[in-house]
Amino acid sequence: MNNSALLSLLCLVALLHQSLAASPQFNVIQFGAKPDGRTDSTSAFLAAWKQACSSTRGVTLYVPKGRFLTRSMLFKGPCRNSAIFIRIDGTLVAPSDIWAIGNNPNWIEFQYVNGVTISGGVLDGKGAPLCQMFHVVINFCQNVKLQGVRISAPGNSPNTDGIHIQMSTGVTVVNTKVATGDDCVSIGPGAANLRIENFACGPGHGISIGSLGKNVNEPGVQNVTVKSTTFTGTTNGLRIKSWGKPSNGFARNILFQHATMNNVQNPIFIDQRYCPDRNCPDTVKKRVRVSDVTYQDIHGTSATEVAVNFDCSKRNPCKGIRLDNVRLTYNKKPAVASCANADGTTIGLVQPGSCL
Repeated sequence: MNNSALLSLLCLVALLHQSLAASPQFNVIQFGAKPDGRTDSTSAFLAAWKQACSSTRGVTLYVPKGRFLTRSMLFKGPCRNSAIFIRIDGTLVAPSDIWAIGNNPNWIEFQYVNGVTISGGVLDGKGAPLCQMFHVVINFCQNVKLQGVRISAPGNSPNTDGIHIQMSTGVTVVNTKVATGDDCVSIGPGAANLRIENFACGPGHGISIGSLGKNVNEPGVQNVTVKSTTFTGTTNGLRIKSWGKPSNGFARNILFQHATMNNVQNPIFIDQRYCPDRNCPDTVKKRVRVSDVTYQDIHGTSATEVAVNFDCSKRNPCKGIRLDNVRLTYNKKPAVASCANADGTTIGLVQPGSCL
C-alpha cells in the first residue's frame, strides 16, 4: 500500500472544530512567506507553526489570499495548547518537481496534535507530478471530522485514493465530494466507529473497506456507517475487499444506507478472494471474516448485468448479509445477483432477486 499523501494526519487525540475569533493570530507573511506562487515559503510556515504550537493559549495560524509554494512540511506536536485554528484563505502549492518535497513521503503532515482545526483554502498538488499519492491519510487518530472537503484528480490517475482511513476511531466524513482515479474512500485495518454521510463519488473506484488481510495478524474493521451517498460512473459502489491469504482480520457491523448508483460497474460487491498477483491458493483455511453487513435502500443503475456480487470464501463464508429494499437495474431491466458462499436475509423489495 502506498501511504504517500498530500495531507497526512498522524494524531494522538483529535482534530476538532472550535471558534477562535478572539485568539492571537500568526500570519505566515509576517514570518517571510511570499504569496507569489514561486518563492519557497516552507520555512515561514514552519516558523509560524512553532510559535502557534508553543503558545499556552488558543491561537490562529493565518494564510491570507495568494499562492504559497512549499516543500514537504511536518507540523509536529504535542503542543502546549489544544486549540490551534489554521485559517487558509489562499492556496498552498506543491513543487512541480516531486523530488523537491524532500525525503518525507507526505507533502503536508500533522503528527501528535490535539484540537487542531483546518478551515478553508486550496491544496494544489500540481497534478501529474504528485498524481500517484493519496490525497488525505488519517492514521492513528481519534475523533477526526472532515466536513465540506472537495478532492479532484483525473479518473485515470493511479493510486490517488481520495481519503484513506486506518488505525483510527471516531472518524466522521460529511458533505464531501471526491473525484479521483482510485478509491474515493479506502478504509484500512484498525478503523472503527467510522461514519460517512452526504458523500458524492465519481469518477473513482467507490467506497472500499479494504483491501484487508494482506498481513496475517492485522486488526479488523468494525462499526462503519456509510449513509446518503451518490456514485456516478464509478468502477465500484459499496465494496468490501480482502486478500485471499491467511488472516486473523475481520470486517463486521457494517451499514450501507441510502445510496444512489448512476451507471456503476459493481454497485454492491464483496470480494473475499482478492488476489491481483495470483499467488493466493484456494486452500487457505483462515481468511478475513466478513459478517453483519446491511445494505438498506440502495437504488439506481448498474453498468454491468451483475449488480450484486458476493464472492466469498468456501472455508470462511460471509455471514449475516442483509439486503433491505435494494432496487438496481441494468439497461432498464432488472439486474442480476451472484452469490458464492454468502449467507443472509432479505427484507422488502430486493431487485435483483436475492441469491443469498
